[in-house]
Amino acid sequence: MYPMKRRILHSIAIFAVAAIAARATSARPATALAPPKQTATQTQSPITQQVGTVKAISDNTLTITSDAGAEVSVTVQDITKIVQVAPGQKDLKSAVAIHLTDLQPGDRILVRSRPSPDGKSTMAVGIIAMKATDVAAKKTQESDDWQKRGIGGLVSAVDPATGSITISAGAGPTAKTVAVHTTKSTILRRYAPDSVKFDDAKSAPLDQIKPGDQLRARGAKSADGSEFQADEIVSGTFRNISGIIISVDSSANTITLTDLVTKKPVVVKITNQSQLRKLPERMAQFIAIRLKGAGVGAPGGAASSSAAQTHEGAAGGAEGATNGGQRPAGAGGGRADFQQIVSRLPAATLSDFQKGDAIMVVSTQGTDSGGVTAITLLGGVEPILAAAPAGNASQAMTLSPWSLGAPTGDAAGGTQ
Repeated sequence: MYPMKRRILHSIAIFAVAAIAARATSARPATALAPPKQTATQTQSPITQQVGTVKAISDNTLTITSDAGAEVSVTVQDITKIVQVAPGQKDLKSAVAIHLTDLQPGDRILVRSRPSPDGKSTMAVGIIAMKATDVAAKKTQESDDWQKRGIGGLVSAVDPATGSITISAGAGPTAKTVAVHTTKSTILRRYAPDSVKFDDAKSAPLDQIKPGDQLRARGAKSADGSEFQADEIVSGTFRNISGIIISVDSSANTITLTDLVTKKPVVVKITNQSQLRKLPERMAQFIAIRLKGAGVGAPGGAASSSAAQTHEGAAGGAEGATNGGQRPAGAGGGRADFQQIVSRLPAATLSDFQKGDAIMVVSTQGTDSGGVTAITLLGGVEPILAAAPAGNASQAMTLSPWSLGAPTGDAAGGTQ
């Protein structure tokens, strides 16, 4: 999955408008900051700040859905200053003054307000807005850039002294090691323990990235692809689980499975951010053959390579049948990127999974008591689990797609 269930995210808009508001306040001359004479009621009512999306506009009342999920209504006065900024704008130098009638449902706004003197309503003091069309355009631009200049894999080593991260990208014969380099200007973000949303990723230092983490970076790669200069990195600690379904609870949107490694039951929560897919049988068989080949001697040995090439065409054909007969992106020379292939499979639903099915799950770290939240849940994997080297089913998970919910609108890199 490429950070690509996905484009500037709402979080970017939040950070931008919040930064603008702060800088706008600090940039005003002292005379501008001097408040007009106020009543005792006004003096006791501090200014509050809400960031969200415009839901409705009626006369001079603006209703927004805040990013916390609350519905907030404010009264816009004739003296309320409203300005429009572009996504990513760092200050108000290029802000354009607009009117309430210029706002539309879907626009992103930051509203600074305080209770009215009678305490019966909330009055807007100032509004900073981003047009929904501008946000959508920025999202598309970000998504395309993650697709074109993105790389992802599992972290194998971190060197804080040099600011370098070594990742393993791909699997089996196509696996490669890439050194991801960071600088002081590299944006580093990290996911919350139980979230698959890019919006929930927080700034975090390099030393929080650990071996075994999953990482996605955007930047420039070297000519041979062995090195990567990162402009932005998003990482997280996730779990790879393989198991047999014990039960499916559609009312609670959960699947309980028996972990093949720990032999313990695990509750997997399914959200609208989760990617659910089922592999066609022939594709699963092809992947199993490649997995076996990778586990015997040198990767891509003559016999296994020949068998893999024979079945790769069959797998491509099976995938093509699910994609209108089109070869998947990255399927040059008969070899397709498995993560991209899976992301292009038809979406499955909870009802497609039954007790006794074998599944592989990429999930949030979660907790033992609270279960985990699925990022990617993949069915039809019986041949893959059977082919796992030395019976270690968890190794098969290195083949499955994983998602860091990057700016692509499709959760989990091509996921929803």
